[in-house]
Amino acid sequence: MHIDITGLPPERIGFALSPLAELGNALHVLGEPGHHPGLHGWATATAASLKPDLADRLHEADFLWLSTFSDIFMPFAGVRRGGGTGPGTTLAEDLDLLDLLPDAEFVALALEFTCSVAYDRGGPSPLVDTATRARAMDLAAARGPKQYDFTERLLNDPVTVRAWIRRLFEDCDQAFFGDTWRRVRVQLAADARHKSEILRHKGLGDAMAEVSAALSLDGSGTRIRVDKLADGSTTATGSPAGDGLTFVPSSFGWPHLLVLHRPDWRPVIQYPVAAPDLPSPASVELLKLRLEALAHPMRLRLCRSLARSAQTTGELADTYGISAPEVSRHLAVLKRAGLLTTRRRGRYVLHQLDLTVVARLGSDFLEGVLR
Repeated sequence: MHIDITGLPPERIGFALSPLAELGNALHVLGEPGHHPGLHGWATATAASLKPDLADRLHEADFLWLSTFSDIFMPFAGVRRGGGTGPGTTLAEDLDLLDLLPDAEFVALALEFTCSVAYDRGGPSPLVDTATRARAMDLAAARGPKQYDFTERLLNDPVTVRAWIRRLFEDCDQAFFGDTWRRVRVQLAADARHKSEILRHKGLGDAMAEVSAALSLDGSGTRIRVDKLADGSTTATGSPAGDGLTFVPSSFGWPHLLVLHRPDWRPVIQYPVAAPDLPSPASVELLKLRLEALAHPMRLRLCRSLARSAQTTGELADTYGISAPEVSRHLAVLKRAGLLTTRRRGRYVLHQLDLTVVARLGSDFLEGVLR
């Protein structure tokens, strides 16, 4: 992935805290504890304390933060104000920024899990375009009845669903996130101050080296390269939301390194401030078998998708622009190595990466496919 920073004034690059972005990561940890072995204690205790009604509502909307981390968690990057704006200092302020987005844009953000194939290209919102709407409904049906029902409700009554989502996040704040944010924001603020000082005194290259080894500048110093198993590009200048690049620290993010690169939005890099230890790898013989299965760039890309959610052969073929038989051949190799689980839901056969097995391959591989 690449971010063009040609002509970007240094003062438009900065570090900031976002309560809403951190809530999104916290919800992801609750929904996918296998991605975050160092946070099992927090996830277990928090999940056990949730009231049934809140737990049910979180389950109803969990696709917003499980397989795809929706851009609704970083609305400050898209709010069209003169010169741009940063995140709110409180969750309520961040939610107020989310409320400023037009309905058509909000719907496109919330349905990113069905529209991610066209993410880089942009295009009309499914709220206003018949063809995009039909495609969103079709892809939502492949994901399951929960996603289909949500998509249908959102397209038919976006105002009501937007209010429902805001109330859901406010109830999370009252139930657990308020206390969690008061605890972690001290660490996040200290990290942001430290890296801001490095940026100010040593420059962007040194600051990015402190953020993540996956970030680097090209030789001309005009483009940031992000080492991820994903393709994408954006620019930090010329956005309707204003020029700029924002780094957002997260206590719940590891091993994910998130890059918001939505067209016409200012780019955001959300990075983890700590990396917990992982269990020891598997035996040499088993490791050899599995690494041989992964010695293909397309299978690595398939693993990236399958680490986030169970998907059908057709979905994977659509995402990567290859034929369904070719996807099936790659999946067969991964399955023979014991890296996949498979289950059937009606007429759909869903494949998913076994994160327990993947964790035993080592932290480098796990971080690579989840970054």
